[in-house]
Amino acid sequence: MIPEDILERAYQGTTTKEDALTLLKIKPFELFALADQIRAETVGDNVTYIINRNINFTDICIGTCGFCAFKDKKGYLLSIDQIKEKIKEAHVSGATEVCIQGGLLPNADIDLYIDILRAVKSEYPHLHTHCFSPMEINHAARASGLSVEETLKKLKDNGLNTMPGTAAEILVDKVRKIICPDKLTRQEWIDTVTLAHNIGIQTTATMMYGHVDTWEDRIDHILTIREIQKETGGFSEFVPLSFMPYNNPIGEKMLEEGRFMNTGIDDLKVYAIARILLNTHIDNIQTSWVKLGKKLAQIALSCGANDMGGTLMEESISRSAGAFSGEVISVEELEWIIRATERTPVQRDTLYRSI
Repeated sequence: MIPEDILERAYQGTTTKEDALTLLKIKPFELFALADQIRAETVGDNVTYIINRNINFTDICIGTCGFCAFKDKKGYLLSIDQIKEKIKEAHVSGATEVCIQGGLLPNADIDLYIDILRAVKSEYPHLHTHCFSPMEINHAARASGLSVEETLKKLKDNGLNTMPGTAAEILVDKVRKIICPDKLTRQEWIDTVTLAHNIGIQTTATMMYGHVDTWEDRIDHILTIREIQKETGGFSEFVPLSFMPYNNPIGEKMLEEGRFMNTGIDDLKVYAIARILLNTHIDNIQTSWVKLGKKLAQIALSCGANDMGGTLMEESISRSAGAFSGEVISVEELEWIIRATERTPVQRDTLYRSI
C-alpha cells in the first residue's frame, strides 16, 4: 500500500525525492495505477498525437558522445534544396510541424541555422519549426561569436517557433562526464532552455535513461525539470527516452557486462514516476513508439503517458542505435493503437492545441 502522506503529496504536486524512491519499492502495478489516476484527473481520456516530420540535416559531428550511433555513419550534409524537398513532402502529408536537428558541423555558424529556418518559412510559413537542440544553440553561438541569448533571439526573429529539449540526457554532471564529457554541462542546458523560455520560445524536456544512470539520477533529473518549469512555465511536455545500446561505445560496454536494454517494467516505472513528480507542473507526458515499440508504448498510456508523439516520417537517430519499430507510423495506425486502450485519439499541434 502507498502511504497516505505520499499519496497526498502526489496529488498536491509536491512529491519529494524520498517519496519517489519509496514509490519505486511498491508493487509496479500499484505505482502504475496511481500514475494513471493522476493522468486521468489531469488531462482526461484524450490521447494526443501530432503529424510531423523529422529532418536530420547532417550526421557529420565533432561531438564525442559515447551513446551516439548516428554520428558520421554516412557523412552526409543535406543541401538547402534537399531540405526544401523534405519540407514539401511534409506539407503534402498534412504535417503541422517539422522537427529539424543535426550533428555539430565544424565551424557551423548561425547563418546555417537561419538558412534552414528560412527554407521552411519562405514557402510554408504555416509550418511550425521545432528546431535545434540546446547543444546546437550553444555550438552556433560559439562559432558566431554571439551569446546564447543573442543566438536565440536571432533564430526566433528568423522563424524559430519552439525548440526540442534534447541534449539533456541525464542532468547530473557525474553521469554526463561518462557519457558525453564534451557536451554542454547540466547548468549550461538549464541556462539555455531558461533563456529560451524567457524570450518566448517554448521547449520540450527529454530524459535519456538506462545507461550508466541510477534511479536517483533519474529522479534528480525530473526534479530539475520541475524546478525550471516552476520558474518559467516554458515546457510543453516531458519525453522519457529509453537508451538504445546498439552500435555505440556505451552500449557495447553494457552488453559486454551482460546488461541489456531497459526492461519493460523499468520503462513503465519511468513514465509513472515522471507523471507523479511532474503533477500540477507539466501536464503532458509523451511515450516513444520508436524507443519502446508500439505495443509497450500503448501500455505506457496506462502508466501515466497521455501523448503518442508524432508520425515522424523519417526517424534515423534511434534506428541507428537499434530501435526496431520503424521510421514512420500512419495516423490510422496511431489512432487504432489509441482506441484499443479505450481512449480518444486527438490530433494536436506542437503546443498541444487540438486540431
